[in-house]
Amino acid sequence: MQDDAWDAGQQDNNIVPLTRAEAEKLFGPNVSRPSRVTPFKVVIAQMVLSLGATLLWWLFYKPPGDAALSAFLGGAICWVPSALFAARLKKLSGAQTAMSWMIGEALKMGTTIAMFVAIAFWYHDVRWIPLLVTYLIALKTYWIALAWR
Repeated sequence: MQDDAWDAGQQDNNIVPLTRAEAEKLFGPNVSRPSRVTPFKVVIAQMVLSLGATLLWWLFYKPPGDAALSAFLGGAICWVPSALFAARLKKLSGAQTAMSWMIGEALKMGTTIAMFVAIAFWYHDVRWIPLLVTYLIALKTYWIALAWR
């Protein structure tokens, strides 16, 4: 009796990469075109969306001051770590390895957590709803960039 799990493991070792023609047939003729979306463009989009959301909180939340500042800080919690990550990628310029990406992501998560903690600790008038909503809006920029390719 033969173990099916063993066969599946053996089949995984027989992966054959697609040829250029096969890839173009599956994904379209632009499959090998480099993406127009760079990490810095994503950061700029995050900043623009954050500022737009901040303006909306300023216009429609009463009183506007703390809500707008909280919204701005929520956006900054997203784009500051992303900007640091993008700057780190630019500094490495082609010397990226899986470990350097993991370190960059760890720094990005650490910065994000530190910013949340710092705001919670030092900004006592924070309005959590505007902060979190704006953070999530800026965070969804990655999905927009993925579709924008």
